[in-house]
Amino acid sequence: MPSTTTQIPRPRKGEGQWGLGYSEPLNKNEQSKKDDNPLNVAARIEHIYAKRGFDSIDPADLRGRFRWLGLYTQRAEGFDGGRTATVPEEDLDARFFMMRVRTDGALLSAHALRTLGEIGRDHARDTADVTDRENIQYHWIQIEDVPTIWSRLDEAGLTTMEACGDSPRPFLGSPVAGVSSEEIIDGTPALEEIKRRYIGDEKFANLPRKFKTALTGHPGHDVSPETNDVAFVGSMHPEHGPGFDLWVGGGLSTNPKLTHKLGVWIPLAEVPDVWAGVASVFRDYGYRRLRSRARLKFLLADWGPEKFREVLENEYLDAPMVSLPSPPSPVGHRDHIGVHEQKDGRRYVGVAPVVGRVSGTMLVALADLVEEFGLDGARLTPYQKIVLLGAEPDRVDDLLDALEGIGLSGRPSNWRRNTMACTGIQFCKLAIVDTKNRARDLIAELEQRFPELSTDDLGGGITINVNGCPNACARTQVADIGLKGQLVTKDGEQVEGFQVHLGGETGLHANFGRKLRAHKVASSDLGDYVASVVSAYLADRQPEERFAQWVHRADEGLLTGASS
Repeated sequence: MPSTTTQIPRPRKGEGQWGLGYSEPLNKNEQSKKDDNPLNVAARIEHIYAKRGFDSIDPADLRGRFRWLGLYTQRAEGFDGGRTATVPEEDLDARFFMMRVRTDGALLSAHALRTLGEIGRDHARDTADVTDRENIQYHWIQIEDVPTIWSRLDEAGLTTMEACGDSPRPFLGSPVAGVSSEEIIDGTPALEEIKRRYIGDEKFANLPRKFKTALTGHPGHDVSPETNDVAFVGSMHPEHGPGFDLWVGGGLSTNPKLTHKLGVWIPLAEVPDVWAGVASVFRDYGYRRLRSRARLKFLLADWGPEKFREVLENEYLDAPMVSLPSPPSPVGHRDHIGVHEQKDGRRYVGVAPVVGRVSGTMLVALADLVEEFGLDGARLTPYQKIVLLGAEPDRVDDLLDALEGIGLSGRPSNWRRNTMACTGIQFCKLAIVDTKNRARDLIAELEQRFPELSTDDLGGGITINVNGCPNACARTQVADIGLKGQLVTKDGEQVEGFQVHLGGETGLHANFGRKLRAHKVASSDLGDYVASVVSAYLADRQPEERFAQWVHRADEGLLTGASS
């Protein structure tokens, strides 16, 4: 626990902050964590539940502590979106699990890719999704298979530990760390050390809520640092050289907040200690009374970045950090799609699955290509994409053709390149609408309607993020076109649809976009609506004007599709 040398702001009423003496559980989640350390559930899964089956699982483990091992029950079939929030949670539980495997920005070898693919093929009905947390996510997992899956993952250097839960969630790392000629600094050693020291450590296994980490040394800020609880962003000090700035308190969901830039310089070797300090401030002073206020962003909103830095330095680091203006932010995001030269003269190739949906079979085929072309391996990206490293220049065209043959495109349309979707109602118990299938159909429709438009033609591209509920797992508020799933009325009936956010982005012009008052779009009308807005942009934009810029000045009729 911290010392008492710093004046800590006190809320007007107890918010469950351990550092201020409020240690009693204040909601059922806190009670469950107090009853038993969630990490202990691993032994019960291996030695009891996997042997006795689904019906033997303690409900407190099933709907709570399992998350610390990357497991959620998936949505039972037959419940439409209108019943998502109206039926008891146990009724929504299928007897199968979603499982997340964390990669934490690591380079995946052919062996690791093959292992991931074989697990999907053999234990998950050939499912596998690339998520925007750089995870592989499976569905249809049976509890009896979990110990075998864990053993296979461990042998490949992978884990599901704390992939969910009130814990340090999977890290986002630059997909081109160590190879990009533009890179300021390779942060890979810091991510590896944070994972080695702290993932699975009981000191950080009971945080107020999820804790999301991002780190990049790339000037394109390719890990969406503005939307994470803690982010380390490459920065160059005029005397000390390359290091990292510290950004804290970002997060989306129903109360979106952009991160606070502290304007400091941290050497690579000290990043793990600073990470632990930030996580400790959150653990000790984060709000635990209400789950809706338990993210770090709410503490930052009340304290402000100056007080947060003071507490971090005085109580957890025992030394001040070096001050340095924050590095400039880029325009837009960097997804690394296509062919790019590495600093060693070889190439890296970014490829786009359709909204992150791959399969076990596809990952096995990708492993074969990594071996056939002598690649170093693959990294997953925060945009549901895959980057392959170490291609020889004279073999790139053959590699691109081979990748197309297994369903991965290094030459995607803008729509395939820039569309993301969360899991949606197919598997997620929180979702209200279908996302993956609807986004796939939207991509196909837009490719047909705008066959000649490239990303460059669209001022750098138009991003479309599709989410099945308000929780913004697909980062709806920072997309050019963000679609938040909900039920809407069409022809007097409730149907699946979306609330629309327009003009959001990260980077230099980071903002949450323009939410049109009372404007909803039925899922069946989505293609017509997006095509109308895109056509209006193409007709009305000024030279070099990006979509997000246009949205903030455009007439509302153009944005609603009422006139175009």
